[in-house]
Order: sequence, then C-alpha cells, then structure tokens
Amino acid sequence: MKTLVAMVVLVSASVFAAPVGVRSASEQARINQGVRSGQLNGRETVRLQAQQNRIERHIVRDRIDGGGMTACEASRIQAKQNQLSRRIAVQKHDRQFR
Repeated sequence: MKTLVAMVVLVSASVFAAPVGVRSASEQARINQGVRSGQLNGRETVRLQAQQNRIERHIVRDRIDGGGMTACEASRIQAKQNQLSRRIAVQKHDRQFR
C-alpha cells in the first residue's frame, strides 16, 4: 500500500512539474482514456473537454501577446491545470459509467 501511494505521489509530482504544453497533452490523454474505458460519461466528457479547451486557448493567447509567457501567466495556467487534473480524477472515480 505504501508503495502504491509513493508511486502516485511521484507520478502526480512529475505531471505538475511539466511545462504547460506537455501538461496539457497529458490531461487530454487522461480525458481520452476515461472515455475509452467508460469511466467518463458524455456529460462529464463535455465539461472536462470544455475546460481543457479554455486552458489551451489561454496558453496560446499568453504565448503570442508579448513575446512569451511570463511567470505570472504560467503560474495562473498551472493553477487551472491543477484544478482540471483534480476534476478529471474525481469524475473518473465517481462510479458513474456511460
């Protein structure tokens, strides 16, 4: 059990430390996997995908409006990605199936 907890902590720490673009792809893969496995129903998928799309638009906008992403913008996007990550985890394990 302790090994499992340690693995989860290491994996989640590495995901949270990833650059915003890589992290965005990782979250998209988690959503897609949840759809394929049936852990996410249609309504959950639409909501999570909409939030993912908003984050991706923010990333693009922040990168092109002034020559790059500032530390403040990256921090704000990381907070949104953390929130999305928690929502994906909750929705995938809430015992609702398609």
